[in-house]
Amino acid sequence: MASLGERLRKSWSVFTGKQESQEIAYKDLGPAYTYRPDKIRMKSASKRTIVPAIINRISVDVSDINICHSKVDDTGMLTGIVNDELNRRLKIDANIDQTGRAFIQDVVSTMLDEGHVAIVPTKRDVDQKTGAIRTIYAWRSGIVKEWFPYHVLVNVYDEDAGERKDLILCKSQVALVQNPLYSIMNEPNSTLQRLLRKIALLDYADEQSTSGKLDMIIQLPYTLNSDKKREQANERRRSVEEQLNGSKYGIAYIDGTERITQLNRSLENNLSGQVKDLQNTLYGQLGLTEAVINGVAKQEEMANYYNRTIKPLLSAIVDEMIRKFISKTAQTQGHSITFFRDPLALADVSQLADMADKLTRNAILSSNEVRVKIGYLPVADERADALSNKNLNENTEGPPPPSTRDTGDEEYNYQDYGDPNLR
Repeated sequence: MASLGERLRKSWSVFTGKQESQEIAYKDLGPAYTYRPDKIRMKSASKRTIVPAIINRISVDVSDINICHSKVDDTGMLTGIVNDELNRRLKIDANIDQTGRAFIQDVVSTMLDEGHVAIVPTKRDVDQKTGAIRTIYAWRSGIVKEWFPYHVLVNVYDEDAGERKDLILCKSQVALVQNPLYSIMNEPNSTLQRLLRKIALLDYADEQSTSGKLDMIIQLPYTLNSDKKREQANERRRSVEEQLNGSKYGIAYIDGTERITQLNRSLENNLSGQVKDLQNTLYGQLGLTEAVINGVAKQEEMANYYNRTIKPLLSAIVDEMIRKFISKTAQTQGHSITFFRDPLALADVSQLADMADKLTRNAILSSNEVRVKIGYLPVADERADALSNKNLNENTEGPPPPSTRDTGDEEYNYQDYGDPNLR
């Protein structure tokens, strides 16, 4: 054990500015930003609508699914997990700024907002002969700006330079994932784009109605059938405006023969109803409900949401990753990328107990596996790791007695078993 003096000499404080006798100058740290530069900003047309809430809800739920590099047999059944660099990128360390879960959330958010996303291996080991990617040490999500026959122009964040750059990359080395809900969210005349236009019109009408205008009509006691009368009316209008602007409390006077009609409300329109109808239509097409967005959905709603929305998005991402980042040789050897959703995550206490009993009784999960799922440590018991029905008593007394008379050499003992004819 090190002495107190040795520990003090080897200790380091973040406030000293020095670590292991190496001083880091502020000017050598690279470019600095007041916001996170690697974060892809959402389109300006979507920032003031319900779209960020929808995209954030979906991306968080997708990133909550367990994605891993695995091995499968010829039938596609899972046989094991491959703990290599690819699995580390998916689960723990995507890049210097993001964990695996944050990276998947970034990928889904970009795909839903832009209509497509590029998963770019920024640090990789490439086979010099075939050009195939052998090992990925870091990857980023990018936006495809231009499409070529065999290449793409991608805007991606360069962590070494600290800025976003446009790179021309080969399609075979970049995972290009298109939004499966593209026709609903990203088409020019899709339901989401129509909703955005209606919301913009509704916001404009609200701004006009709250812009500070009085929308007032002054009825003068004479007709305006000549230029002189119209000039006199304009002069009267300017006089009222000057009174209101110059008054501390916004008070003005008019002649006793003049009348004022107040129009301080917008004209009636059905924009609010159209926005509500389009929002309900969008929710239905996406497999969403307001309960899902608010986090109070029932199991049936959540199951429909996962099957119609989350699963297609995950399948599109995983399929493209397999196609681009797992070689054909590795695929023939059973390597793949799979995703799993925890079926116990949405269950309450009563349902969880019933599900745990059914899973262990039917030898689907062991007791220790269920304990780990609900946040308890496994116990040191051989029976807790065995796939067996714990509700059945083990037979330790040997085989049951015969039910018919023994015709062998041994004589049947009526005293021990009784007469079988009387049973």
